[in-house]
Amino acid sequence: MKILIVEDEQKTGDYLKQGLSEAGFMVDLVRDGLDGMHLALTGDYDLVVLDVMLPGLNGWQVLQRIRQGGKQMPVLFLTARDQIEDRVKGLELGADDYLVKPFAFSELLARVRTLLRRSKTNEPQLLQAADLELDLLRRRVTRAGKRIDLTAKEFALLELLLRRQGEVLPRSLIASQIWDMNFDSDTNVIEVAIRRLRAKIDDDFEPKLIRTLRGMGYVLEIPEPQ
Repeated sequence: MKILIVEDEQKTGDYLKQGLSEAGFMVDLVRDGLDGMHLALTGDYDLVVLDVMLPGLNGWQVLQRIRQGGKQMPVLFLTARDQIEDRVKGLELGADDYLVKPFAFSELLARVRTLLRRSKTNEPQLLQAADLELDLLRRRVTRAGKRIDLTAKEFALLELLLRRQGEVLPRSLIASQIWDMNFDSDTNVIEVAIRRLRAKIDDDFEPKLIRTLRGMGYVLEIPEPQ
């Protein structure tokens, strides 16, 4: 699960990023409304935690642009503005929840998890390609009925490949989505991860599902019959 935090107050932003990261989420943090809007519209986030008083664009404007751009991920307002009219405005603009500062992190985490569960209820919980199955609820992967044990990163990588099945994913996108880092041409972390994933889900099975397109990236797809 990937979360975007848009919070200009440094201590609060750092606290949120650390806490949500330790809770098992991949987290991006920006401190400006324009940056927040750009990432929300171009990134693949499961939830946005959004302040109201921001430089560049305020939280109301960011939320409006997100919804106008067709993005429907849940948005949680986290703000010191505690007037009823502020809460009503946020919800009317399309926010899914509204938490007032100061807040207890345990309450924020509970609300984040509730919103994520609610947003996933209409999504498929089983991702498939040929005889490969990834069960999102049970965090379980099988191929030809055989259980395959994956690390957390390998599971996230396979989930990304299955969700975007048939689409060539560049290394830069994989790096940002799975490792939360900018692409560095000197690192071979992605190649190593793909190699290990292939060893587990492809080497002992047919057909081979993960392909490398030199200079372009990686794709998971069912090959067409020869």
